[in-house]
Amino acid sequence: MHVLVTTDTLSGVWTYTRELVTGLVSRGARVTLVSFGDIPGPEQTAWMDKLHGLEYRPTAFGLDWMQEGQEDFKDSSAYLAALVKERNPDLLHFNHPCYGSLAVKTPRIVVAHGDLINWWKAVHGHEPKTTQWLRRYRERLNEGLRAADVVVAPTVWMLDSIRSCYMSSRCSSRGRNAIIYHGRNPVSFNPYGKKDDSVLAVGRMLDPGRQIGLLTQYNHRLPISIVASESSAQVPGIPIRADVKAAIDETIVSLKGRQTEVQMRALYSRSLIYVATSRYEPFGVTAVEAALSRCAIVANDIPSHRELWGDDALYFQPNDASDLAAVLQRLSEDHELCRTYANRAFRKAHECFTAKQMIDGYAELYDRVLRDEMNAAAA
Repeated sequence: MHVLVTTDTLSGVWTYTRELVTGLVSRGARVTLVSFGDIPGPEQTAWMDKLHGLEYRPTAFGLDWMQEGQEDFKDSSAYLAALVKERNPDLLHFNHPCYGSLAVKTPRIVVAHGDLINWWKAVHGHEPKTTQWLRRYRERLNEGLRAADVVVAPTVWMLDSIRSCYMSSRCSSRGRNAIIYHGRNPVSFNPYGKKDDSVLAVGRMLDPGRQIGLLTQYNHRLPISIVASESSAQVPGIPIRADVKAAIDETIVSLKGRQTEVQMRALYSRSLIYVATSRYEPFGVTAVEAALSRCAIVANDIPSHRELWGDDALYFQPNDASDLAAVLQRLSEDHELCRTYANRAFRKAHECFTAKQMIDGYAELYDRVLRDEMNAAAA
């Protein structure tokens, strides 16, 4: 089987793609991978070196939610159509739903990792003001989602959000929708390291949807480490060793820049608690990485977090820094409770959120789409 996959270098979709492509190639599939956004450096592409079934085509086309992305859309679509004609894949896997309406006959799935309008609604409590740019954005997502053979989302919450915002006329067509959780390879993380009494959070510092600042509004008994994940930052060629630390009464908040994978593995392994502060979260892979490192998960009480973690995480009242501080204080005073939730998160991640389970889900979906295509051609 030959699959053409799109990805981008400016978001967590890159990590997801690495797990997906590595798993597909290891199972004998051929993959043509096309990336949008910044051209990645060798540090970002080192994982591809030993994947002999992979052909990589980097581009600098903008993403659909960017101004330049809409300007690039015609050219990027033409590039993809030409590549499909050249490489003749069996299946298209678009991680950008706007390309779902690409004018080719190849069957395609699209994966909704996130979207601008639902992000805005989560942050501001209402839809954004309609502009010509936003109208065109919505139209392209509508067209791409409707033309796809299958629409995939990483949570039921995300699928429902996409359907209500862009796909209302297809609400009853559940056969064309699928939920496949993102997954990470457990061997990439160390759940057996010595834990410090510390709290970790990861997110874009200037993204109000991540609202990392909730951790800086109250004093905490445990030291806090906040790792920036600004999408515009390049993966550093050398380790970042200097931290900016702010002492707030008894609290120490350590603000860290973009970290290497080795550094993140160490931070996860040492941290006792991971805080998922997001108010808009289609999935949240960093919480999975923390859980695979045996961190207790403390999450903002939003539907997607509840869907994913259920009773295996502790929650603070939605967007409430005071209640977050109270939950962290409770855990700081009760180490047995903290260990219990760390073990529960660890088990949950192994049961539901591994790369193998994700690849199994996509392999089954690919087979079904191709089988349906063959049956339709024979009819």
